[in-house]
Amino acid sequence: MSGDDFTIEIADWNRDKSELRSIREVVFIIEQRVPQTLEWDDKDIQSLHVIARDIAGKGIGTGRLTPEGQIGRMAVLSQWRNSGVGSALLIQLIELAKKGQVHSPFLNAQKKAIPFYTRHGFRSVGDEFMEAGIPHQRMEQNQKPD
Repeated sequence: MSGDDFTIEIADWNRDKSELRSIREVVFIIEQRVPQTLEWDDKDIQSLHVIARDIAGKGIGTGRLTPEGQIGRMAVLSQWRNSGVGSALLIQLIELAKKGQVHSPFLNAQKKAIPFYTRHGFRSVGDEFMEAGIPHQRMEQNQKPD
């Protein structure tokens, strides 16, 4: 999958860990001030990861799908936001969920990102809650089995 100026690839946590962590550090730890202790967890090694790369091959965005079907850690470097990178990452993660027989992928969206996820077929479920000091909303997407 690709856009005009980027590509989306399935990443390998062991091989690509440094690059994936670097993107998330910039977006979550530096920009959003999420504590490091909340950003890193044991799910990274168990999850499927995707990475967006610019035409020079540099990582510009990432996301993951946990074994439970949760899409998360969606992060796009600021200069690449609103250019289709986030949508391309999310579409790839949804496809991975389908291939893994996950028929109801879910995520915890930051409140400001709810319209983005709604455009991709997710719907809000339950009440808003705080996570890492940021308002979030659980969202789910029901897929029909093939």
